[in-house]
Amino acid sequence: MDKLDKFYITTPIYYVNDKPHIGHAYTTILADVLARFYRSQIGDENVYFLTGTDEHGAKVAESAEKQGISPQEFTDQVSKEFSDAWKNLDISNDHFIRTTDKKHQQAVVKILEKLKEKGAIYEGDYNGLYCVGCEKFITNSELVDGKCPDHNKKPQELTEKNWFFKLGDFLPKIKKAIESGELMIYPETRKNEVLGLIDKQELPDFSISRSKDAVNWGIDLPWDDSQKVYVWIDALCNYITALDYPDGKDFKKFWPADAHFLALEILKFHAVYWPAILMALDIPLPKLNIHGFFTLDGKKMSKTLGNVISPNDLVDKYGPEVTKYLILSQFSFGSESDIKVEHFTEKYNADLVNGLGNLVNRVTNMIEQYLDGKIDSDQFNKQIVGGEEIKNLRFREALLTIWQLIQKGNALIDEKKPWQLAKDEANKEELNKLLQELASDLHVVALSLKPFMPSKAEELIKILTAKKVIKPEQPLFPRLSE
Repeated sequence: MDKLDKFYITTPIYYVNDKPHIGHAYTTILADVLARFYRSQIGDENVYFLTGTDEHGAKVAESAEKQGISPQEFTDQVSKEFSDAWKNLDISNDHFIRTTDKKHQQAVVKILEKLKEKGAIYEGDYNGLYCVGCEKFITNSELVDGKCPDHNKKPQELTEKNWFFKLGDFLPKIKKAIESGELMIYPETRKNEVLGLIDKQELPDFSISRSKDAVNWGIDLPWDDSQKVYVWIDALCNYITALDYPDGKDFKKFWPADAHFLALEILKFHAVYWPAILMALDIPLPKLNIHGFFTLDGKKMSKTLGNVISPNDLVDKYGPEVTKYLILSQFSFGSESDIKVEHFTEKYNADLVNGLGNLVNRVTNMIEQYLDGKIDSDQFNKQIVGGEEIKNLRFREALLTIWQLIQKGNALIDEKKPWQLAKDEANKEELNKLLQELASDLHVVALSLKPFMPSKAEELIKILTAKKVIKPEQPLFPRLSE
């Protein structure tokens, strides 16, 4: 395998008709950990991490109208809520793209003109079903009891003159690309799902524009002033417009994406429509990483139920790094799982206060007490554990691997009882060796935790590598009441 010389990571761009919630945070945290890990491996300048907001479409215009403000004012407000939420979470994105950015809009126009030149799009009449909530056309096979499964509403029947992308021309190529691994889809279950979509579902040519009568908030189609660019096409292009496609140095350096993170509900757009567009443009295909649906304390997230949790509330209570830990340690990437927010404080106290925090406290206390704070940090193990798991997007498993070292340290202290060894001068060498081993293992823990908890990890490294190791004045993780 060739040496890795760059890594490009994206989240979906989040739709501004919603506020930042724990679902958005989950995807963004995954990307952040991966970006931090690869920066430590190949250098900051060789990693590019993109996130942002999707700001066009009928729903946005409706929401702005309800508030009595312009769509641009509305998108400015909500986009800022997302960028502020990621700052609060200490997310290390290199760029935050907005689809209302002038540069993005100009690039989208060029992309569509290129698709038209290549004969990949044509004008036609659309007769079919449209879900306003999804802002997408849907087929009968996707309905449940005649309703959109996501919004539990009957779709509208629409007849509209649009411009269409010739998806049918690309479906056999997409299928072949998936089967050969040229288009990588992880996990395997999602890959099989996409192949099933291609084989079993009706996948007609899709609209790349909407009538201005139906959607007036969007990018103008350059050759037809009766049409606006369909919000989904506009949004998908962000992954290359952010890199200054087609001639930008970032595009030449970083494309194709090494990790497109996305949620299951936007699978078809990213695993079928987006590869087809890229093929039409003769652009290499990205790698797709799809996480499953998750519930909160056993219930689907919903504004009606009032269980939509803001990442800002979690950061206020736990801080950014603990919030990341609590979310990522809950379940494995790719699975459909339940986030048990009600157990967060219990887990925080068990893992971070009683586990890691307690070990740091015990080891630094004994080094201060029995060795006058002197330890040979030059002999510390510089190994990183959990790195292979992170590379394979097994974030929870990486954390479990790190916690095995923490458990080993606490168990070793209980077994060897350094306080008893310290009573007899004859045991001095054994005591020194034991405390050196414990401090070295803690150093490995700190290095390995850097992608997840950079500040806490750095704090621990400073404590362990100081000329004189002294027990921290404040606990690394203060105990919280339930």
